[in-house]
This record gives sequence, structure tokens and C-alpha cells, in this order.
Amino acid sequence: MDPRPAFPRLTGSADVSVRPAVPGDAVAVAAVQEVTWRSAPPGAVPAAALQAWDADAATASWAAAVSAPPTPGHGVLVAVEGSQVVGFAAYGPPEVEPGEQPHPAGPTTELALLLVEPRWGRRGHGSRLLAAVADVAGATGAVRLQTWVAERDEVTAGFLESAGWDRDGWVRTLDAAGTPHREARWHTLLEGAG
Repeated sequence: MDPRPAFPRLTGSADVSVRPAVPGDAVAVAAVQEVTWRSAPPGAVPAAALQAWDADAATASWAAAVSAPPTPGHGVLVAVEGSQVVGFAAYGPPEVEPGEQPHPAGPTTELALLLVEPRWGRRGHGSRLLAAVADVAGATGAVRLQTWVAERDEVTAGFLESAGWDRDGWVRTLDAAGTPHREARWHTLLEGAG
């Protein structure tokens, strides 16, 4: 029996929907990631990640994430228009930063990545993915969502802000092949959370 929660039914038409990813989606998910990262504003994605991109390795990684998630709390959802995967969201338990205490509101789910291929943008796919992650997280008992956003990624920051998210004060600097890559953490409480 699958230990993951049942996926809630989302609103949408037959042409536009969000569903759990299946292993056969891995090629499309990797392609969405590559196109979206390569189209991102300078500084939003570390240059080293783009230079080291390997489509076969990315596809294998997404296939593993879908078919054998590391915990029951991990998952991947895809946005579909017609029969085409046009975006995806990956989520799971958050990484706890050194010195961080549990959030007083309760359990948190981390949005690891949410991407919509640019030519499919502004059609509500990102909002549907975000709502679906919130539904799945809430069904597992989470009361809060969080994600890390590159400080120079104004597009993602604006999207999250319009959805009611805000920075929570945590920042981190990652080493991207010798180049510092600063990220700010964003969060929101789920509906009904204290």
C-alpha cells in the first residue's frame, strides 16, 4: 500500500490539470527544468549548474524521485496542458538550518522546486502547482510551506509574494563551484494554521 496521502482532486478542465508525476514524466520534467533554468534571469540559477547540466543524469534523477522518493513526505507533481507536461513542483521535509528551532506554528513542508516552462507561463500553471503542494502538505499535517529563492530571482519572489508568501528572515550562501549564491527563505502558513 502506498504510504503517501491520497492526492486531492483539483479544479481544472480536462485540458489543464495538476497530477502526481509518474516515472514516464521524467524526460519532460528534466526538459522543463533545463529550458526554465536556461531562460532564467542572470543570477537566478548558478552558472555552474547550467554549465554542468546533463539531461540524461537529470532524467534519471527525476525518475528516481518519482518512483522511489527518499521518504513518504517527498513527492513530485506535474502541471499538464492537453497531454503535455508544462511544469512541475517537487516537495518534501525541510532541511533544518544550524541553530534553527521548529517553527512554532507546527510541521513544515519544503517546496524544493516549482518551475513552469516559460512558453506556458501566465496560464495559471504555477498557481495550480502551488495550491496542489499546499493541499498535499496539509493532508500530511503540515501547517507551513517554505522554499529557498535566489536573492536575484525577482520573478519567483514576485510570484510568491502575489500568492501571500513572505521572507522569514533566514538567508544562506551556497558555494556554486567557487561562486557564492545567496538565497532567502520564503514561507507561508497553510489555510487554517494558527
